[in-house]
Amino acid sequence: MKRVVIKVGSHVLCENSTISHKRFEALCGFLAKVFTKYEIILVSSGAIAVARTIVDIKKDSITNRQALAAIGQPYLMEIYENLMKNRGINVAQILLTASDFDSRKKTQYAKNVIDKLCEHKILPIINENDTIGIEEILFGDNDRLSASVAHYFGADMLVILSDIDGYYTADPRFDKSATIRKTVFNLTKEELSQKAEAGSDFGSGGIVTKLKAADFLMEKNLDMFLASGFDLTVATTFLMDQKQIGGTLFKGKNE
Repeated sequence: MKRVVIKVGSHVLCENSTISHKRFEALCGFLAKVFTKYEIILVSSGAIAVARTIVDIKKDSITNRQALAAIGQPYLMEIYENLMKNRGINVAQILLTASDFDSRKKTQYAKNVIDKLCEHKILPIINENDTIGIEEILFGDNDRLSASVAHYFGADMLVILSDIDGYYTADPRFDKSATIRKTVFNLTKEELSQKAEAGSDFGSGGIVTKLKAADFLMEKNLDMFLASGFDLTVATTFLMDQKQIGGTLFKGKNE
């Protein structure tokens, strides 16, 4: 059975400072369906976003973000636990930082746990350990974390579900003729070094981390698929029917 890492962004799970229960339901229904065909590892953002729907703490310092992560993580897991249990699937939580992958021993220990959970058909849910991490050891985004998870934990592919529905030929906010690139075989240094724009997922801030994740995997002969997390039809069709009706597939370089 193939192993797939699925990463979901916080903008998919929360809307207008509230938790989108409708999207959580749709996501968990999607996961349960894909679970019948693949071993699944979920990398989920959202702890800080969920916390901000509960308490009024700003994200303007590392300590505040760590506090928000500590508040939001159990609520995030509670949502997943309830929704997946309703579908007959148990979940487990794993928190990681970038430094965990610097140690072969730590990486192997974590993979052993992942393998055991998958063996018992339990859904591992991974998030970055923001609460105890410091800037120097954090990925800072779950796109690159999910790429590391896919590579080091033996996955065949990474699927990113985002509010970006694909990698466009140009920024669609400003260029109405922009179209989604169906397949990407390589990325240029210019594409990977775009300036990040905070709070803009269609701008460089959102897409550049996804491109870096894709480049990391492509160099290691793994594929990454980028699709909408709002309408899961594209991702479902891609994984269950092996048909690409949208989104962007980043192909491993040695294929």
